[in-house]
Amino acid sequence: MAQWWALMIGNSRLHWGAFADYTLQGIEHTDHDTVGTGVQQLQYVASVVPRQTTWIEAQFPEARVITLRDIPLRHCYPQLGIDRALAVWGAGQHYGFPCLVIDGGTALTFSGATGDRQWLGGAILPGLKLQFKSLAQATAALPEVNLPEQLPQRWARETQGAIASGITRTVLAGVNDFIQAWQAEFPQGKILVTGGDGPWLAQHIPRLIYDPALIFRGFQALKEP
Repeated sequence: MAQWWALMIGNSRLHWGAFADYTLQGIEHTDHDTVGTGVQQLQYVASVVPRQTTWIEAQFPEARVITLRDIPLRHCYPQLGIDRALAVWGAGQHYGFPCLVIDGGTALTFSGATGDRQWLGGAILPGLKLQFKSLAQATAALPEVNLPEQLPQRWARETQGAIASGITRTVLAGVNDFIQAWQAEFPQGKILVTGGDGPWLAQHIPRLIYDPALIFRGFQALKEP
């Protein structure tokens, strides 16, 4: 079996996918400027961080940089993030169109495609961890709070609990609002969640299908004959 790798350069980390022919074998996450374990034939690269793209091209000059022109979704706008397009393409190819992808990464994004493989649109807001961090950094007295595993008490009686309640509950309310709007228009459409905070979102919104490999399913679909 032919082995090859694909790389998604994210805002915070590098995400490496190892393939054997057309089957994903595993995913590894590394810091920027760090090559994944055992990476040899890097075939595809997609990136939202230009500086890291330049660094990777110096390490793997044979790698092909994927752009929106390579994604067979109709009506994508020029500034659309390649990570969002790849995830939607991978979700649609694996689970079927129409599909909605919720990516719980550094940014929390919503990306939808219709049944005829047309980009529907979406939304972007700061991710869960970024909201906790930015609140602490932009204020003099508020502490930085970690994302709690369990949903916190709504009416908190101390500051850390109030921050946890405010961020988690408003994010979940917003995600559910987008889901309801999606289901009203596409009642049979699949709803997928991915990204670092994907398991947390899936834990608290059971209707979501968690799949950490959507972007790599997109790479796989581009590779398949």
